[in-house]
Amino acid sequence: MAEAVSELAQRVEHFVRESVIPFEGQIGRASHGPPDPLIMELRGAARAAGVLTPHIRADGSHLSQRDTARVLRMTGLSPLGPLACNTAAPDEGNMYLLGKVATPEQKARFLEPLVRGEARSAFFMTEPADENGAGSDPSMMRTVCRRDGNHWVISGRKKFITGAEGAKVGIIMAKAEEGACMFLTDLPDPAIRTLRVIDTIDSSMPGGHAEIEIEDLRLPADQMLGRAGEGFHYAQVRLSPARLSHCMRWHGLVTRAQEIASAYACRRHAFGKPLIDHEGVGFMLGDNMIDLKQAELMIDWCADVLDSGNLGTAESSMAKVAVSEALFRVADRCVQLMGGTGVSGDTIVELAFRETRAFRIYDGPTEVHKWSLAKKIKRAHAADPR
Repeated sequence: MAEAVSELAQRVEHFVRESVIPFEGQIGRASHGPPDPLIMELRGAARAAGVLTPHIRADGSHLSQRDTARVLRMTGLSPLGPLACNTAAPDEGNMYLLGKVATPEQKARFLEPLVRGEARSAFFMTEPADENGAGSDPSMMRTVCRRDGNHWVISGRKKFITGAEGAKVGIIMAKAEEGACMFLTDLPDPAIRTLRVIDTIDSSMPGGHAEIEIEDLRLPADQMLGRAGEGFHYAQVRLSPARLSHCMRWHGLVTRAQEIASAYACRRHAFGKPLIDHEGVGFMLGDNMIDLKQAELMIDWCADVLDSGNLGTAESSMAKVAVSEALFRVADRCVQLMGGTGVSGDTIVELAFRETRAFRIYDGPTEVHKWSLAKKIKRAHAADPR
């Protein structure tokens, strides 16, 4: 099994380096992501190369989180790699959740097109953070759902919904008398209206991040995902692995930035010698090596926790904080040592910087995860005040 995963990771790496990286010039600085025709062209190439949706086996089973990390780091070597190989957010996390919770009928209708790379999806959880708004705190959710015979009717507003524009599958979180619920829906739907696609610092996710209004969306009861009132539990089933997958993909991207910066420092001469021979530059690249290895080990540690069957809520919070902060430091040093070239679009280094800056906020800001960990420490002390 280890040899098979190693071979798979090598094939994915070869495909991304040889067949995907040449298309990076088409990304541009548009904040709403690469166009769908380009994504579908790359997915066709990935399908032909046998590396489409590589983290899900032919029988529908999922690679272990540790093995997934090896593969997803390779897809992340290009900002287009996860899109080409169908390992990108939010689709990868949505596929994982549907694989765990959906009924056979729901899998056939909503999951299989995602696995085949024929459709994109969106996860409608985050809400506007205005006065009394929920933001990314689902316990304050204001989107509601109510029973109406054999249907549910959903109304509310969502914000920063990645990939909603152009998605064909939606997972919507709403609050009922029983508690939080999740629903599956086909997209587009006239009851789900995009108010705007928000301009953000990152630019690698197709469809961008939208603000959405849901008005009296009527769905059959069999499109509820799981059971009424269990939505928070399902969110945790999805969020810990999806949070870690972000770490995996962006580790690959920042590894590539380090490769580019290292080559630049070895080629570029200034003040009578190669840049890398100046300690101020060489030490930055050495610090990058340390941060990348520590981030890799943190990812693998958290993956082992999830593979043990643990929800890994605290562990994924620790990994997300440690990895996002480390990768941003690496990307920042790469930009700095490359000077003007580092802030230009001549390489993907500036894009890696922008993506990892956003990563410190997406899937929970660093401070929210630290606050969650502090609460865990407080509970542990109350239970055993030694």
